[in-house]
Amino acid sequence: MWFKNLIVYRLPADWAVSAPELEELLAKHTLQPCGALEMMSRGWVPPASSSRLLHTVNQQHLIALGIDQKLLPGSIIRQVAKERAEALAQKQGYPVGRRQMRDLKMRVTEELRARALTRRRMVRAWIDPLNGWFVVDAAGAARAEELTEVLRVTLGGSFAVQFLETGKSATASMTAWLAHGDAPTRFTIEQDLELQSADATKATIRYTRHPLDVKEVQQHLKAGKHPTRLGLTWSDRVSFVLTDKSQVKRLEFLEMTQDTADGGDVDATEQFDIDFAVMAGELAKLLEDLGEAMGGEVRKGADAGASAGAGATAAGSPSGAGASAARAAATNYASA
Repeated sequence: MWFKNLIVYRLPADWAVSAPELEELLAKHTLQPCGALEMMSRGWVPPASSSRLLHTVNQQHLIALGIDQKLLPGSIIRQVAKERAEALAQKQGYPVGRRQMRDLKMRVTEELRARALTRRRMVRAWIDPLNGWFVVDAAGAARAEELTEVLRVTLGGSFAVQFLETGKSATASMTAWLAHGDAPTRFTIEQDLELQSADATKATIRYTRHPLDVKEVQQHLKAGKHPTRLGLTWSDRVSFVLTDKSQVKRLEFLEMTQDTADGGDVDATEQFDIDFAVMAGELAKLLEDLGEAMGGEVRKGADAGASAGAGATAAGSPSGAGASAARAAATNYASA
């Protein structure tokens, strides 16, 4: 359930889609099986164990995009086409020409596509109308854009999310922290670092679970290298790696209440609600602090914050029997 990688956006300033409205729109674009001639199908799937397409706890929403993709390696197509070409050449008494080979490959592709196995993957996103966050659990921007593109179509073509913009770039911020040997308040520098040369060689130095020597790192910075990845911990509660593209990777929640960690007598559905509430609460505060640490967030539009707040008012109420337990768990976790 816990997100591992974050691609961070800001919700549109005019976001005012309620939970019932959003769930109704998602239901119109559910994942359908791939057709005989289709290689891929995309649509919304339940993000939790229930059949609901929108999972809501404490006005925080979780959605999931399902992607079915047929597995048809090019090497298999070439192998079958080659076998067919050899048989055809023997039958017709002369080698297969380029045009014949191209037609053979097309026929083989269509034939195998209908019988190909299908692999499913899922990309999840967290929608926070209260604080205006839209965060996709994806290792790269391309996977995140895949989800935002489908959501844009689902919402009728209007979903103008923007990447988180800050006064200083991630590279400039990480460079300043390393040069001073310390990160801003609530953040600590950990033992993971990647430095890369700015020249064509792209010479790279990596520290992995290795103590960072401040003077050594500063020498590398003076030599022209810049940080591309830096391990950080926020409030001794959440560790992650910040990249030069302002992406958050290898996210790990270090502290949880004993009930959240062990589960106890809580059933799986209620535990999912608790975990989601804790995650959403912590990430909202972490992202706010991270934006401040990187020179302050740059918001486009004077009413951006107010509009995001208006969207929160319109959001639906918590779903599921575990909503009250989730709220209590989130409160206990925040005060731990």
